[in-house]
Formats: sequence, C-alpha cells, structure tokens
Amino acid sequence: MTFSGEPATSLGLLLLAACCQGASGLPLLLRRGSSTAQRAGVVLMAAASLIGCAGALGAVFLPGAGTWLIPSGLPFGRLEVGVDALSAVFLLPVFIVTGCCAVYGAGYWPVARHPEHGGKLAFFLGLLSAALTMVLVARSTMLFLMAWEVMAFAAYFVLTTEDEKPQVREAGVLYLITAHLGALALFATFSLLNSATGAYLFPSPGSLTAAGPIATTIFLTALFGFGMKAGVMPLHVWLPSAHANAPSHVSAILSGVVLKTGIYGMMRVFSAFSDPPLWWGAVVLVLGSVSAVLGVAYAIGQHDLKRLLAYHSIENIGIIMMGLGMALIGANQGWEALVALGAAGALLHVVNHALFKSLLFLSAGSVIHATGTREIDLLGGVSRRLPRTSLFFLVGAVAICGLPPLNGFVSELMVYLGAFHAIEAAVGLAPSLPALAAPVLALVGGLAVACFVKVYGVVFLGVPRSKEHEGGHEAGAGMLVPMGVLAVCCALIGLAPGLFVEVLNAALGDYGGSLASQGVASLVPFSWISILGVGLLLLLALLWIVFARRAARLPVPVAPTWGCGYLRPAPRMQYTASSFGAILVHWFAVLLRPEQHREGVRGLFPGPARHESHLPETVLEKGYLPFLEYLFEKAQPVRRLQHGKLNIYIFYTFVTLVLLLALTSGQ
Repeated sequence: MTFSGEPATSLGLLLLAACCQGASGLPLLLRRGSSTAQRAGVVLMAAASLIGCAGALGAVFLPGAGTWLIPSGLPFGRLEVGVDALSAVFLLPVFIVTGCCAVYGAGYWPVARHPEHGGKLAFFLGLLSAALTMVLVARSTMLFLMAWEVMAFAAYFVLTTEDEKPQVREAGVLYLITAHLGALALFATFSLLNSATGAYLFPSPGSLTAAGPIATTIFLTALFGFGMKAGVMPLHVWLPSAHANAPSHVSAILSGVVLKTGIYGMMRVFSAFSDPPLWWGAVVLVLGSVSAVLGVAYAIGQHDLKRLLAYHSIENIGIIMMGLGMALIGANQGWEALVALGAAGALLHVVNHALFKSLLFLSAGSVIHATGTREIDLLGGVSRRLPRTSLFFLVGAVAICGLPPLNGFVSELMVYLGAFHAIEAAVGLAPSLPALAAPVLALVGGLAVACFVKVYGVVFLGVPRSKEHEGGHEAGAGMLVPMGVLAVCCALIGLAPGLFVEVLNAALGDYGGSLASQGVASLVPFSWISILGVGLLLLLALLWIVFARRAARLPVPVAPTWGCGYLRPAPRMQYTASSFGAILVHWFAVLLRPEQHREGVRGLFPGPARHESHLPETVLEKGYLPFLEYLFEKAQPVRRLQHGKLNIYIFYTFVTLVLLLALTSGQ
C-alpha cells in the first residue's frame, strides 16, 4: 500500500474507524448470548465514531489529506481510497448516527432477550457501518461498487433480523431486488465513465463535457441507480416497508445515512461535468418536488408510526434533490450564488435529516419498546409514561417541520434563498424553474406541520385508546442518552449554524470547483439566524415561567375532559390518525388513491357500524406489480427453458459460446 499527498492522517483515522466498525460484531459471534460481548461491540462502535469524526473533521480543516493506493491484482488496476471535504460532510452523520444507534441498540435489543437474533444483528450492523465508510472514501469506482454491494447485503440482513415474520421477509426481498436493479445501472454508469476518462476513478469536478449521448446516458443511469438507493419517487417502492419492518435503530441508520449514499453518488458524478444542460437540473428539481410533496402527503394518511416516518424520509430526500437541481441549473447559467445556495442547502440538509430523522426513529422505538405496538390508533397518553421520550420526539418533530430554532430551518432556508435568488436573476421561463421551489417548500412545510401535529396529538396526548397497550415505562439511560446526543446536535446547528460555514465552503469547493467557490457566509444571514433562535428560546422560557407561576396559584380540580355533551366520554371519541388527516388526504385523493370500507347503520335494529380506511402504496400496487404480472404472463413460453437441470444449463452455455465465437470470428 502506498500513499500520496500529506501524511494522510485523516484517511488513516477513517480506515481505522472502518476496521473498528467491521470488528464490532465479532465478540457477539464468538460468544453468543453474552451481554458482555454485546457491550464490547458497543464500545468498538463508539470508539469508531469518535475516531471517524476526528478523521472527517481533519479532512475539512487540514489541507492535503492525500490518497492511498491498494494493489488489487484485478484487471481494473489498483484500488484508490481518499477523503475530501465533500466526503467528510457525508461521513460525519455516518459516524454520529451509527455510534448513537449502537449504544441505543444495546438497550432496545438486548441479546439476553433476543439470543436468536443478537449475533446476526450485531455482525451485519458493524459490517453495514464499515461498508458505508468505505463507500464514502472510495476513489476507485470498482472499490466503490464492491463496498456498495457489501452495504446492500449487510442492509438486507439487518433489515430482516426478524426473518420469521412474513412481512419482514417480503420487505427484505423487495429491498434486495431494487438494490440489485440500482447496482446494474451503476455498472453501466461507471463503464461509461471509464470510456470517457480511460480510468476506473471518479473524475475530478468539471473535468468532463456534458455534450453528447455518452454524457446523457451517464446522467440517466446515475440518476436511476443512485435515485433507487436514495428513495426518490417513483423509485422509492422498497423504502416504506423496509423502514417500517426493521428494528428501530436499524431504521434510523437506513433513513439517516444509507439513503444519503445515493445523494453522495449523484453529487460525485454530476459534479464531474462542467456544463450540465438545463434539462438535467430541471429533471432533478421536478423529481425532488414530486418526492417532497407526495412523500408528506402519503405520510399524513399513515396509521403505522414507523411507516409514517419512512414517507417523511422521501419528503426530505425530495428537499435535498431540489437543492441539487438548483445547483445544476446554476451551473448551466453560470450563477455562482445559486450553485452555492443549492449545493450547500442540500449538503446541510443531508446532515440535518440524518440527525432529526434518526432522533425520531429512536424515539418511536422507545414508544414501541414501552407499548408493544406501532399502530398510531392504538396509542394515546404516552407522554405521561414516557416524558423524556416525548420531549425528544417533539424536538425531532419541530426540526423536521423546518421550524426555528432547530436545524431543519437552516438548511431549508438556504434552499428558499436559492429560489428567491433565481426569481431576481432569471430571465425567461426555463431558468426560472428554481423559483418554483419556494411555493413547493411552503406547501411541504405546512403539510409536515399538520402531519406531526397529528402524530404528537394522537400518540403522546389524550388518553390510551387500547387496554393492551396502555402500560410501559420510560426507556433506560442507554436508550435516552443517544436520543439526547442527537437532540443536542439538532439544537447546536439550529442555534449556531455559523460554526459550520467552513465545512460547507470546503465541501462546495470539492463539489463544484471554481463555480461553487463563492462562500455561503455572504449569502445566508447566519448571525441573524442565531439571534432569532436564541431570542425565540428565551421568549418560550419566559412564557413557560409566567404560565407556571400563574398555574401554581390556581386550584387544581380533577375532572374528565369535557366530552362535547356526552355523559360518558370514552377513548374512542378522540381523534384518530385517519380522522385527523382525512381532509388533507382527500385533497390528494387523485394521486394517493385511498381505499375506504364502510358498514353503515341499516334496518330497525342495526348492528354495529364500522369504517376502515387504507392508503395503498400506489406506485407499487397500482404500477409496478401489475406490470410485473403482465411480464410474468407473457414470459410463460420463455420460462419453459428453465428445467432446473444442470446439464441443460451447461448446454445453453455451450451454445451461447459457440454463437458468440461464430459472430466474432468474421470481424
């Protein structure tokens, strides 16, 4: 192994962190069912997180991180690893989230209570974390694909931890199929990049021209392959079931960091072109807008707490794609400010979404751990039994809605500012496309607030709706501390975003070269954001003190909540997830296709009436599956060739080779 550049301390730390991550599952494999072995694995993952964060920050603040060349003996040449500021922005949430989830998992999924799954989960969770790190430090496209495939298989095995459940197996198979479809597209992408550059390496920013069919094919295959992993609509079909059926801390990793590898791949490939056509940015911007709006619309109609959070992942991936689309349009028009605001907003939202979505999934896991269900309509009054979890979920909800003083507000504001800048600078209809992001973001923000008002009100407020799930107690320190760390990170970025200006500027330089060299400090009022956030916190604290003092002087009678005139109010009279979001779902009924089943009041002596609503996965159930069934039916004659006999398959191979030799011999 050789290295170039400076002493490459940052890269060495990152590779050491990857080794610790990969080894974290070995103690539990060697000593199955041992709580001590599980704690040793957690220590290794926590150490990997600390070492990795140091390496990622070093890549930003210490110039000349260098690259390492690894002899491979493969026909693709030597494998190259390296790190720059763009990789570091994606690596930071990887280490923060995986470290927090490892600590959380020891309390949420203790091996003493899950001896049949503990070793498998720990090993593949460590392997997944190490593969994520290697994906982000790979400079050789072949090494990237190797790590990408390891990441895909490891994610499959952690997703299917409870593989005795049919719905878990179905979610795993769907994920694996889509992961391989995306990987096939990436094989095409990197083969075309090799034909354009002559090397199996990621091209440097701005080194290729976007003119010609090869560049167009690279863009489309990369958009498909990486978009499938990121969960961009309509390529998102694997995401809701995977996030809902995985263990909660695995869902946090899938949503918080695995999805972002798709965004990373797009930024690496797209930034290689110096003059992207306008339609590239338009396509990415439109896909992002559709994902954002429909993602939150689907979320509003969900009854499953984790499936609801999964659809919000699609929404936030859409917001990131909108920023990336702005950056591509800015590169086409030569607008440095639009490139800086779009790309920096997308990068910061990558970090922010990883933090607050992981916080929400861990908080949801605490609720599930206490109550034994993730069905929203069976919950209620959870905040009385889980006050700290309730607070952490509220922090994540405020952040994901893009409200101050938390981090989601900052990154969404940067995308807003990019849209406003486009309104001022654009001439003509086509370059004005980024301006459409402003109303889309406003709509998405309003719908997100409505959705989380529903979730928080139905789950944490009111009274329990089901006797079977009204018990439970607050999570232990091992689960609460990781949630607290993530909540503090959300507040830190929201209150002091200026601390991350240098990180964003360095990443912009590695993304767009000279075109993105304009710093974001002159474009975004970071100091005013901090003043607004601190002022808002002080105002809330003052109001809380005033109302607390007034309440202390008032008598405290105990009585049931007024039941609108009913003499005997019951838990069934509360809002449900369906009734709260019914009007909003109706607005999007043409696209969402909600299903309702009613049994009304009939006859002189009617029986009990009932009403059920269901929001199908329209793209999968109404689009993909009917198309696949059609192909299955039409392929019936071809499938007769599949006998299941090895000698017949060897004969097929022999005939194919003979035909290929005959075709190529005359050339």
